[in-house]
Amino acid sequence: METNVRFLETIDDFRACVALQRATWGAAFRDCVPPAVLQITRKMGGVVAGAFDRDGTMLGFVYGITGWKEGELCHWSHMLAVKDTHRDRGIGGDLKAFQRTALTSHGVSTMYWTYDPLVARNAYLNLRKLGARVVEYVPDMYGSDESSTTDSVIGSDRLVVRWELETGRALGGAIEGDPESILRVEIPHDIQRLKTEAPDEAREWRAATRKAFQSHLNSGRRVVGFHRGSGNEPSYYTLTSDPAETD
Repeated sequence: METNVRFLETIDDFRACVALQRATWGAAFRDCVPPAVLQITRKMGGVVAGAFDRDGTMLGFVYGITGWKEGELCHWSHMLAVKDTHRDRGIGGDLKAFQRTALTSHGVSTMYWTYDPLVARNAYLNLRKLGARVVEYVPDMYGSDESSTTDSVIGSDRLVVRWELETGRALGGAIEGDPESILRVEIPHDIQRLKTEAPDEAREWRAATRKAFQSHLNSGRRVVGFHRGSGNEPSYYTLTSDPAETD
């Protein structure tokens, strides 16, 4: 699909971004970034960009700020959303590629962001396609916000990932190796459907994966792969404690 990815510049651009935020996270979403803040972020060197179709309709956007973390100039990508009618068409990857180019041209080499580890689509994009690395698991990072359609029911647990913009490469899928050092953390195919149709099951997935990620990451294991299954095939993360498997 042909799209045009560019920086947001006009008040109509910023308002369209707000509308897409509300369409994605719910009309009552309390953490919506307003037009004034989007505009200021853009003026101060942050990345506020959108993907548009031929008619100029916004199909997706990405928003992030640049600052210092432990003495390193880096970027935090706070939001990325694509219209539900246009997902799985590469638009998210296009937005990330634009963001990457914009940052590296100004000397920024590292980007952080978060995503819900139970969303298979996002795990595939972040780990398999972009090559981001998991650095932390944060339970209920943004609080239990019932105003958010994505975080209601199961809370806002997040994986924090780091993307080396110059050298990052995609992780693998299933990884073979010593069964003593390789394990899987399985996730559902469609957590959003479960939250609507089977909320108790969705909460069980959250509790089980939270326990697994916290236990394994705290013990030194690392996420080295992700497999997005289809049909009856499971989706799962691959973790290992063997340094040789992370090269």
